[in-house]
Amino acid sequence: MNLIPDDFDFDGWLDQQQPDDTAKVRPASTWCDDVVDRFYGEHSEKTWVPTGFNKMRGKFDLRPAEVTLWAGINGHGKTTLLSQVLMRSMENGQRAGLASFEMKPALSMAKMTRQAAGTGQPSIAFIREFHRWTDNRLWIYDHLGKVATKRVLAVATYMRKQLGIDHMVIDSLMKCGIGTDDYTAQKDFVNDLCSVAQDTGIGIHLVVHMRKGENERSAPDKFDVKGASEIVDLVDNLVICWKNVRKLGKSEPDRDPDEPDAFVRVAKQRHHSWEGSFAFWFDPDTQQFREHQSERAFHLDLQREAA
Repeated sequence: MNLIPDDFDFDGWLDQQQPDDTAKVRPASTWCDDVVDRFYGEHSEKTWVPTGFNKMRGKFDLRPAEVTLWAGINGHGKTTLLSQVLMRSMENGQRAGLASFEMKPALSMAKMTRQAAGTGQPSIAFIREFHRWTDNRLWIYDHLGKVATKRVLAVATYMRKQLGIDHMVIDSLMKCGIGTDDYTAQKDFVNDLCSVAQDTGIGIHLVVHMRKGENERSAPDKFDVKGASEIVDLVDNLVICWKNVRKLGKSEPDRDPDEPDAFVRVAKQRHHSWEGSFAFWFDPDTQQFREHQSERAFHLDLQREAA
């Protein structure tokens, strides 16, 4: 992994970037080649990056230049799921960036290492080999705690322009220096994230929390996302993670193994028509979400060339 130090002058670096002064009003035919490319070229559906889950392929994939909200009740697995998706995206040749303001880099990497190894106790040899594997694939912004929104935007722009990052995770909105009741600032920040994604081509994945309901047994929807309602309107995609609290609240002998442990709901896709839910089973030992109850643990082949 590559750590981006917190004392890097992101603000000064961003100020040096010159705005595009090209005239904005052009004939519609200007974009003909771009439209052809979207159907048949390098930005067509066949080039979208899979999440690593077969059941999601073609229904929800990772696309460039989009902002995706990953929402869920605290403790319902959104960060863990994103870690697994990010790791699998690197397996498919993507460069990834992580800015987790809620978890130290070593803890984030420990989780991802377990997911890559397919065991709760990976060997020292695998740990070292996996971290070598992440070189030129994964960069981490080394900052824990509150951070100013301008800096987050600068880090995202830097990751894309200087490092060629394809997908970046920001965990979470709550740590981005905005008051919980400052809805205008939340809206402006997410709008700016969308601009960075559209202008640079980076895919941004922003973790957000849910409002507290009466209990955790009812699956939340897009209206339960904590913060300004406009943030859901602004982003391209909304993914909601929800644990099956009813099942997990039972003692082990009383649980039905065929009943899913969690559900992942694609509640919004601006550029794709599919919306719906996926059922998953979760293995605490490996920290892996699995598509079927009987599915064996995934093990990352560190010698295989990226797809």
